[in-house]
Amino acid sequence: MKKRPESIVTFNRSIIEATSDLAVAYKINTAFYEQYGGFGWDIMDETLRHIPSNCYTIADAKRGDIGNTSAMYARAFFENLKFDSITVNPYMGEDSVRPFLDYGKGVIVLALTSNDGSKDFQYFEQSGRPLYIEVLQKVSTWAGSDQLMFVVGATRSDRLREIRTVVPDHFLLVPGVGAQGGSLKDVSLNGLNKLGGLLVNASRSIIYATDGEDFATAARNEALKLQNEMSGYLP
Repeated sequence: MKKRPESIVTFNRSIIEATSDLAVAYKINTAFYEQYGGFGWDIMDETLRHIPSNCYTIADAKRGDIGNTSAMYARAFFENLKFDSITVNPYMGEDSVRPFLDYGKGVIVLALTSNDGSKDFQYFEQSGRPLYIEVLQKVSTWAGSDQLMFVVGATRSDRLREIRTVVPDHFLLVPGVGAQGGSLKDVSLNGLNKLGGLLVNASRSIIYATDGEDFATAARNEALKLQNEMSGYLP
């Protein structure tokens, strides 16, 4: 399968069929499809068709540009590919995010990420507060918690209590549990709100649970293990 790019759909469909009764959402990292050009976009579109309608779909595209450009990105992912939500970089301000919000679909704004380079800007302090807190406070005024979410990396779970004081009601997309070393227990204890409020993402630990022919079964077992652990932290 590794030698045949068209096998990506077969692989994805097998993963989805093995886990769809356990998952509430699927997050597609669009870069891994865009690398194949037009063919990659077709693969992404076909993959979306295999995701059950009761599962939320996330375009992990991290878009964000001047208004008219963002409007085209929004059209591509919301109208043509029909994703339920998209990740957005807020660095260029409200007019770069507004076109996504205007569709009435989910907009997931980068706030505090788990990569090493996050320290370059996100922790920069002005008036005694780090930039990511300013982002949370400012962006949360652009739309309600029923539409707007924020990305907070699982490896930053020590910051979640502070983040919850700024955005108590918004859902947080939390990548980094599993292969990246994030602790589901710490994320849950520090980040849960009265509605749950966490969309915890595990990718590599599930889809690459094994490189054998039993990959779908192994993926299901990993997903089930994570779901069982999650249930122990919910009220």
